[in-house]
Amino acid sequence: MDPHAAQPERPTVATHAGVVAPGWIEIETGLERDRFADRTVGVGIPTVIKIGVARRLQLSLNIPLGAPPNGDLGFGDVSAGLKWRLADNAPILREFAILPSIKLPSGALGAGRGTGTTDVSLLLISSRTIGPVAIDLNAGITRRSGDGSEAPKTATVWTASFGFALAGPWGWVAETFGYPGTSGPAGGEATVAYLTGPTCAVRPSFALDLGLIIPVSGPWPRALYAGMTWNLGRLWSPRTAR
Repeated sequence: MDPHAAQPERPTVATHAGVVAPGWIEIETGLERDRFADRTVGVGIPTVIKIGVARRLQLSLNIPLGAPPNGDLGFGDVSAGLKWRLADNAPILREFAILPSIKLPSGALGAGRGTGTTDVSLLLISSRTIGPVAIDLNAGITRRSGDGSEAPKTATVWTASFGFALAGPWGWVAETFGYPGTSGPAGGEATVAYLTGPTCAVRPSFALDLGLIIPVSGPWPRALYAGMTWNLGRLWSPRTAR
């Protein structure tokens, strides 16, 4: 695979088992407009910086920027994770990776841009291609600090994403994702939503996306999003064995 080729994880909630080549850096960012059931509007600018640290290992730095309903624009809780690709052709799981991560309480809790908790998460990732369709399946769990009054102490997520080529540089992505119900003072009901939209590979190292998110059940906002994935190039040359 071309190490300079973009590997979009946006715009879906799911991620894939692929990793950026060692020594290379890629950035993903975009804009999302959320419209909630009470007609209030929030804006998010999620940004992920991905750096290949080894042949099967990628460092991901998440730096969210956003404005909650009736709130000011500012940074949210930052997080870092290491995606480790464990298998390329495993039985049942096929391409398989794990993504442990940690989130810090760096966002302003009072402004609605953070949870005030330190979170430890683990995401399991299974990717495969069946005919022309690329399929990514994820399942994850998050454990938070605190007493559960600001955010549930335990939360889980599942996703099923499907992508395929249309014509020329154009493609399409569709995904269903859900957050099962949580317990405790800040617990909430389960939510399920559907995401879909076109993608465009402007050039091998640069891709764009556009689409919408529709709630299926539970209190999930309707959303419009647009974004990009850009492989910036090589930061350093990996050492080779002699």
